[in-house]
Amino acid sequence: MRTVPLDRLPGARTGEGDEPDARDLLDLLPAGDAPLAWVRRGDGLVAWGEAARVETSGPSRFADADEAWRRIVAHAVVRDEVRLPGTGPVAFGSFAFDDESAAGGVLVVPRVVVGRRAGRAWLTTQTPAGDLGAPPDPATLRVADHVPSPGAVAQADGALSPARWGAAVSDAVARIRRGDVDKVVLARDVTVTAEEPVDPRWVARRLADRYAATWTFVVDSLVGATPELLVRSQKGLVTSRVLAGTIRRTGDDEADMARAGILAHSSKDLEEHEYAVASVAAALTPFCSSTNVPDVPFVLPLPNVLHLASDVTGVLAPDEPRPTSLALAAALHPSAAVCGTPTAAARDVIRAVEHMDRDRYAGPVGWLGADGDGEWGIGLRSGRVQADDPRRVRIFAGCGVVAASEPTAELAESEAKLEPMRWALGVRTR
Repeated sequence: MRTVPLDRLPGARTGEGDEPDARDLLDLLPAGDAPLAWVRRGDGLVAWGEAARVETSGPSRFADADEAWRRIVAHAVVRDEVRLPGTGPVAFGSFAFDDESAAGGVLVVPRVVVGRRAGRAWLTTQTPAGDLGAPPDPATLRVADHVPSPGAVAQADGALSPARWGAAVSDAVARIRRGDVDKVVLARDVTVTAEEPVDPRWVARRLADRYAATWTFVVDSLVGATPELLVRSQKGLVTSRVLAGTIRRTGDDEADMARAGILAHSSKDLEEHEYAVASVAAALTPFCSSTNVPDVPFVLPLPNVLHLASDVTGVLAPDEPRPTSLALAAALHPSAAVCGTPTAAARDVIRAVEHMDRDRYAGPVGWLGADGDGEWGIGLRSGRVQADDPRRVRIFAGCGVVAASEPTAELAESEAKLEPMRWALGVRTR
């Protein structure tokens, strides 16, 4: 495994003083060859090829993947001339939301990785059996000029029609009001079918262009742009961005400012947010010598919605061995932001009323390095290209349900959250 610096990314559009562009990295992904990506505001990682692959399943899927990665790293022969987060050995991962899902989990060790952070870029090649091989040659990198469009697309209801999903929300509210659970997050799916096979690179490029503030990802046919960082672990510092509480934007700045005020004072949304923040803080506390939990959330604006957001931070305890970012992600999953509270009771409600397998939706997705540091998001605003028919993509959205929730409002929120993937795939939206 070798990492070498790059003077400049091939085809980069940024000039002196310009903001970096996530497309500079995404445009390097070649056709086929299992594309992988984790980028935001011009920085991040893209990769392709497979030097190794670890597939896991069931309740132990995170621990099994973590242990497999430790074994891979222990036998790696490494020459890293850059030494930044994301250089050296790297694996990308994606995991199912539910222990019982057939989607399981995967870690992919790519053959080629290109990264950029804080103005510095690099190229890493990873080969099996610790063979360093020839030094990476930056001249081999090319911009993929043509990425095919999927053509015309059509959408259809997923497991539940909008009416039946509204009834599921009513069912969940009834369970909350009788004390079975405090909060539950219900998801729905929509199937999009295209004329041609869907190229994840095409979807990722469009998402990165429009949703620059999110983390755009491609891992094992799961593609999306998540606004929610489950955990970042870097040199002993951990961060988790919690989102819960949402209102749709109108497109009018003045009206949206008023809506932001409504969201910031909404008792229903503040209650939902409080549950999510508390669950993250409780999960991080056993690993940290100190944590910081904001007293009040801020409003995070995205092109389609406004979210209540809080950044929970902590300092890892000096215990050895230090938990990897994947182990931290496993401890945090599922948070109240994507499951509910209490966790076990909320998961039971989800299994009873959703009537679908979430697959990798709302599960951890991201990357980790040889030292265990890395970044993991929650697989929101996402869809998965279907292995049996690459013209079909299942896209997902979820909403937090509390005692004050109304089915019509939750359905409208789910429609707003489906908009990024619908737009990226070319579905006409209002």
